[in-house]
Amino acid sequence: MLESVLVANRAEIARRVMRTARRMGIRTVAVYSDADADLPFVREADEAVLIGPAQPARSYLDAAAIIEAARKTGAAAVHPGYGFLAENADFARQVIAAGLTWVGPDPAAIEEMGDKIQARNLMERAGVPVSPGSREPLTDVAAATAEADRIGYPVMVKAAAGGGGIGMGVAATPAELQAAFETARSRAERFFGSPQILLERYVQRARHVEVQILGLADGRVLALGERDCSVQRRHQKVAEETPSPGVSAGLREQMLAAAVQAGQAVSYRGAGTVECLVDTQSGSFVFLEMNTRLQVEHPVTELVTGIDLVEQQFLIAAGQPPSFDPAAVTSSGHALELRIYAEDPVRFLPGPGTITEWAEPEGEGIRVDAGYQAGNTVTPFYDPLLAKLCAYAADRHSALERARKAVAGFAIAGPKTNLAFHAELLDNPEFVSGDYDTSLMSRMRPR
Repeated sequence: MLESVLVANRAEIARRVMRTARRMGIRTVAVYSDADADLPFVREADEAVLIGPAQPARSYLDAAAIIEAARKTGAAAVHPGYGFLAENADFARQVIAAGLTWVGPDPAAIEEMGDKIQARNLMERAGVPVSPGSREPLTDVAAATAEADRIGYPVMVKAAAGGGGIGMGVAATPAELQAAFETARSRAERFFGSPQILLERYVQRARHVEVQILGLADGRVLALGERDCSVQRRHQKVAEETPSPGVSAGLREQMLAAAVQAGQAVSYRGAGTVECLVDTQSGSFVFLEMNTRLQVEHPVTELVTGIDLVEQQFLIAAGQPPSFDPAAVTSSGHALELRIYAEDPVRFLPGPGTITEWAEPEGEGIRVDAGYQAGNTVTPFYDPLLAKLCAYAADRHSALERARKAVAGFAIAGPKTNLAFHAELLDNPEFVSGDYDTSLMSRMRPR
């Protein structure tokens, strides 16, 4: 087994990865920026190394500094968490070249799936359903307009590289396409270093549903169920649940089989996610993208399956079999995850500040993965995610009730948070019914 691991991330996900590492007897190394020196993950690591100032480019995105920290501390492996360098194939290669174990998929798989156009084309060849879209990268409006005419309006405009919904837009006319294209291209170049754009046919009423896959060390690819991620603001996920209340047993079976096909097409190893769009009117689904890392919302899958996904990542990276029987995976109950952000609950604008009170809810079926405590300061340099509040119960109705009580019992003072929004969401008739789609939040917060 791996003797030690450097977690190349921060806050909530760093703490979560280290929690499993400690349970498995793996020594943990944290890397941190000046801005994060007082956060719990730094204190809880067996060893911590300052790698730079607050700006991500000079700390958490500094591959050389991270690898040097691993060398100095004698770390045997690197776990990237999610975000930052987690889906950077060059970083993965540098880790491997330094003689360290990369806790993630093969760099070639990261590279293949990192380009959305290349990924779409590969999935189509593998027999995975894809929506009508561009097969080549687009870099100018004229080419995009011609492609949109071929695909048919409305179209979704998005960066071919990167993820997280940054710069995505919808265009129903050529005029709207020009504006959306310019915005997407500008943000794609700024955030991902590539101006290339992808167009896809836009599904008017869609659910965003993803499948958790696990590529084992022996070459098998498993599907561990789906998660509904349709509660979104600005294409950013806010709440997730499993199983999806909008997916029938037949559709679920098709999606899980397609996700396995997708993983097999790139010889996938480790934890990954195949994201899909489900058309609520036709009941069909199409491939959206593959995330070659652990997802923020992985806890809900852990709650219904009883499988620690980080543990499996470590075992797979070490070339060992999983800690469960792959032929006897079961799922029971219902789980919800609510992302607690330091942001205005109405306009969803980030709100940094010092936390003066922090009291987490407790009780049966409640799990809190947090990155902060009282006395910590939320800075403007990083994503404002404070914690993930999860509720598990035998059925969806009971899980919703537990989540309501947990939200009411989560006390955070100092920066603004979106706890009030989650209280509203959990009582929203559309959400409670289970019959909702990705435009739910725009109806809850109309401009």
